[in-house]
This record gives sequence, structure tokens and C-alpha cells, in this order.
Amino acid sequence: MIVPDTKNWTWVLTRACPECGFDASTCRADEVAGLVRENSQAWHRLFQAGAIRPGRPNESTWSTLEYTCHVRDVYRRFFTRINLMLSEDDPLFENWDQDASAVADAYEHQVPATVIDELDGAAEAVASQLDRVVGPAWQRTGRRSDGASFEVQTIARYMVHDTVHHLWDVAQQDR
Repeated sequence: MIVPDTKNWTWVLTRACPECGFDASTCRADEVAGLVRENSQAWHRLFQAGAIRPGRPNESTWSTLEYTCHVRDVYRRFFTRINLMLSEDDPLFENWDQDASAVADAYEHQVPATVIDELDGAAEAVASQLDRVVGPAWQRTGRRSDGASFEVQTIARYMVHDTVHHLWDVAQQDR
């Protein structure tokens, strides 16, 4: 059983992550689209190397396939959230239980080739969306139900840390 992660990860916006090393505080928002594309390609390389597969390394750690499904869904979820921020005034985001999604959507039983294609498409959609953000649109806001508030520029940096961090998680499985 995966123990749900209940940490508030918004601290990654102010300092480097001690685990994966990514420092969202030094990342410019207009760099995120390129980082998303690089991240997508890194997942694609893992797939080509045969590293995206079912089978948890232990009962408390997602499989590489589950991590890949999660990253795909991060890109999908944040595309929706950024779209809301750009089109509505200070929207409240729908809650997302990532662990429940993994079970409900049967991440462990999805087809890796399909997942990687969907990840590529979702990453490109959010990267293209971010490419079009200019000027004051970077400061448009949105909120989570836990009270965390984001601007487009902070949610973009928050999102890319998540996807970079999960590449690090997968690399830990190969050790």
C-alpha cells in the first residue's frame, strides 16, 4: 500500500529540493515550456530503454509505469489549471487525490507505449500554452482548496519541479 504524500510541496518555490536538486526559485517562468519539453523527452528515452514498466520495487513505491502515468496526469491537470487562471479571475481548483487517481485509473495496468504517447501530447499542450503567456498574464492567480495560492508563473515552476522530481524518483529505482 502506497502511503499518501500529505506534505505541502509549495516550499519548492522558495528553495532547491534537497532530493532531486531542482531549484524552482531560480527558474524563470518563461523557461518552463522548454523544461517541460526536455522532461517529456527524458521520459521518452526511459521508455525507449525499456525502463517504463509495471512492477513496484516494494510495497510503498510506485512502479516506473505508475510514475509515468502520474507525470502525464500532472501535465493534463496543470494545463487545465493554467487555462482556468488565464480565463477566469482567481479560480478555485478542483481537488486532486493523486493516489486515488493511480488506483481508480489503474496506472499499473496501462500500456506503456500509450502512456508515453499521452505524456508527450500532454507535455506539448502545456508547453505550448506556456509559450503563449506574456506580460501580466504571468501574474494571474488561482487557488487550491488548502489555501495555497499561485500565479501562472509560480504554478508553472511548481509543476515542472513535480515532473523533474519524478524522474529522480525513477532513477532511484535503478540504484
